[in-house]
Amino acid sequence: MPSPSPAVEPIFVARGLTKVYGEGETAVHALRGVDLDIYRSEFVVLLGASGSGKSTLLNILGGLDNATDGVARWRDHDLTRADDAELTRYRREHVGFVFQFYNLIPSLTARENVALVTDLADEPMDPADALRLVGLGERLNHFVSQLSGGEQQRVAIARAIAKRPDVLLCDEPTGALDCATGIVVLQAIERVNRELGTTTIVITHNAPIATIADRVLRLADGRIVDVHVNEHKAAAETLQW
Repeated sequence: MPSPSPAVEPIFVARGLTKVYGEGETAVHALRGVDLDIYRSEFVVLLGASGSGKSTLLNILGGLDNATDGVARWRDHDLTRADDAELTRYRREHVGFVFQFYNLIPSLTARENVALVTDLADEPMDPADALRLVGLGERLNHFVSQLSGGEQQRVAIARAIAKRPDVLLCDEPTGALDCATGIVVLQAIERVNRELGTTTIVITHNAPIATIADRVLRLADGRIVDVHVNEHKAAAETLQW
């Protein structure tokens, strides 16, 4: 896959990445020999229908799943050969996750939910600063029940970035939201990528989201079938469904 510049080294490299669930006639081939390079500070969208392999690829890059065959590396970390302890350390020190469902603790405020992560990080952001970055500076002391769905997702984003991860991995972050709210959430993710330089990979089936990415990788049947480079990507504020 072509690089943005011959002088730039990718931070993620995958070669022949394969994932098979089950055996024999019931085996499911989630990934079929994926080759992939992703670069520092890129905003990459993984686009494709349900079952195309997007989440499996993201989970392997995030150290949440193991490949059946092939190689996946993050810088000098061989993710396909790492043991559980190494993958746990990799996730804790380098990766922030945002999922479709927010996984917040209802009895805690927005600030306290973010602080759960910062208490474990070496050089974390102040929880209030992380929440301000996603537009929730006025909602620091609100409990989860006092926040809308979009606000809860932005708390989840703030929690993910507060430990200053090198990589932000988002799996259908707008899947449970209406269109207008989803755009606000995507604006928050795009701002994190732009202002912090966090390498960002977003899974979605919503094609309009792809307009704000540096590159769009379309998956089908466990393969990358198309790569589109956005030389003049749109600002998140222009998104429309």
